[in-house]
Amino acid sequence: MDTGLTTAPPVERRALPDPAPLPMPTQSLRAAPPRRGRLPSSPRAIGLRRFLVIGSAIALTAFGGEEMYRVLAVNGPTPLAIVMLALFLTLFAWIALSFTSALAGFASLISHRRSRLLHDAAPTTRTALLMPTYNESPHRVMAGLQAIAESVQQTGAADRFDIFILSDTTNPDVWIEEEAAYLRLRAAIGDTPRLYYRRRAKNTARKAGNIADWVMRFGGAYPQFLILDADSVMAGDTLLQLVATMEAHPDVGLVQTLPIIAGGTTLFARMQQFAGRVYGPLIAHGIAWWHGAEGNYWGHNALIRTQAFAENGGLPELRGRKPFGGHIMSHDFVEAALIRRGGWAVHMLPALRGSYEESPPSLTDLAVRDRRWCQGNLQHAAVLPARGLHWVSRLHLLTGIGSYITAPLWLMFLLCGILISLQARFITPDYFPAGKALFPQWPVIDPVRAMWVFIGTMALLLIPKLLGTFAVLLRGPDRRGCGGTIRLLLSVILETIVAGLLAPVVMLTQSIDVVAILLGRDSGWNAQRRDDGSIPLRETARAYRRHTLLGVVLGGIAWVVSPSLALWMTPVILGLAFAIPLAALTGQRSVGLALRRVGLLRIPEEVTPPAELARATALQRAAPETPELDGVHRLLRDPALLAAHRAMLPPPRRPRIDPIEVPPLLARAKLAEAETLEEGWASLTPAERAAALADADALERLVALGR
Repeated sequence: MDTGLTTAPPVERRALPDPAPLPMPTQSLRAAPPRRGRLPSSPRAIGLRRFLVIGSAIALTAFGGEEMYRVLAVNGPTPLAIVMLALFLTLFAWIALSFTSALAGFASLISHRRSRLLHDAAPTTRTALLMPTYNESPHRVMAGLQAIAESVQQTGAADRFDIFILSDTTNPDVWIEEEAAYLRLRAAIGDTPRLYYRRRAKNTARKAGNIADWVMRFGGAYPQFLILDADSVMAGDTLLQLVATMEAHPDVGLVQTLPIIAGGTTLFARMQQFAGRVYGPLIAHGIAWWHGAEGNYWGHNALIRTQAFAENGGLPELRGRKPFGGHIMSHDFVEAALIRRGGWAVHMLPALRGSYEESPPSLTDLAVRDRRWCQGNLQHAAVLPARGLHWVSRLHLLTGIGSYITAPLWLMFLLCGILISLQARFITPDYFPAGKALFPQWPVIDPVRAMWVFIGTMALLLIPKLLGTFAVLLRGPDRRGCGGTIRLLLSVILETIVAGLLAPVVMLTQSIDVVAILLGRDSGWNAQRRDDGSIPLRETARAYRRHTLLGVVLGGIAWVVSPSLALWMTPVILGLAFAIPLAALTGQRSVGLALRRVGLLRIPEEVTPPAELARATALQRAAPETPELDGVHRLLRDPALLAAHRAMLPPPRRPRIDPIEVPPLLARAKLAEAETLEEGWASLTPAERAAALADADALERLVALGR
């Protein structure tokens, strides 16, 4: 039975199990727990692996820095050249570490060695699958959950899994649709795995608080739990392998899979999923090879030991005001660091297939998500000094910060280069700067060496893509799934060109975000779009007008200085100047689907979709008709849904214990004075509507008005 039923069946089972509370103390960043010895699951010779990767990156950076110094300071350094050299060293080190890690990933990927951590066995303990949701499309969420539940049922171990839908939804219409979809899904999948639903009235600490609330209420009944995202789909066999791996290694606190991006239809989404499928395994194998038991966590599609999380995952509030203070937004990196600090291993298993997610459909949607992630990652600066963290965990936090700080650094490096060119072109040099000299001091930049530095830098950026492509070519099924050798190579060229044009657009967007955050502007938290990426051209033009202006200005300056400089800067100038049409074009489904029809940017998972992914897609397409009524009218006209809603209401406020909330009071007062349902509902604000639906007295007044 699909999720497309229009009427909710009668309530037959409770929406939540019996409580199994588990304490989850807030962690201190100033006090470290006692250190433990080497973790049993840590790979052998992990120190040598890290020396090879990091040491090689340092050597490359030293060599690149020396060459850049010779480019800029033929006759002695200038202040502007020193600034440019410092920026170059920082950015080149970032590229060099990614390059050496990718080399390690290539060696690991083509070796085809099965991870010694992986186990295949029937689970002996119970696992909770947690689906946090916040104003997401209920139909999309339930379609993914139904595909996962059916895949688990096919393994024969469905009685070992329970599914929890943990709603933080604030939109009352979405909330009622969630409840209706939950009842339909429960009827569709039967008794195993058991399906539960809980909505929080207050989404304190956002997703991290949502998970912590579950741990403290029900975590004692489950040795491990798995975090899903609203667009997650996972195979039942994959879940069994994750649980078997955790049961076989008592020191493992978290196991992260490598989700494959799939389901994209726009050009931008298909570029993202192609890059993730072709280059992603290389990167993931590399970091898994040298991170070892000090891995990272990406917030979803990961199995977590409940004890490890409860003992170490309680996040503190950061001091100060937003955007740097308050609840930690990018909680996953911090949770992984604290779990490792507590003596538990954190591993990545990139070779484990059967884990999927989706990509933002457009550049604009990516920018919205990036704005929130940027603020969250910059908050990590307050976590970096925490006592007791493993140095690799600190490196993860630095990497998260650097993924956004590098954008303004690239912009500053670009501007410094232009300023040096302007200085050489328009400012009369001082040939005899200090006293008497036999020969004049000519201002010289070595153009030949500069060209080789540029070529070397581009090689470090492009070689990992070539290695990832070569690794796909070596695997027959993957090569055929990407359209064959010719189409694969054409897709790599297309993705590289378009991504190269989009890179300066992303650079400027992230630079603006960093500046805004440093100025104290909070990003908030909005639901992510996960469907078509098309945006009205007027909105696109407004979002990228600054990019276009900067591109035109840079192009004009570069041409005035030197046509050769303009030629070198062509990718940056074109990307910025044409930001508006690029953003509009890459967000179109028609363009993405046209490329799919000719076999470009193709991935194996769309040629031969895995069963669970195909099932989720089919369920999403079988969307029920859009309800003609809003949430409250739909609720009051469906007796079964109303009965279920009443049964799932939170407990009433405890006098003199729980704080007094204003929205329920106002909702009850306004509804008491209303003479009709339409009048009463229209008088409520969105917050008061949600409060009214969560309050037993206000709900009964709505029922009375609706009769």
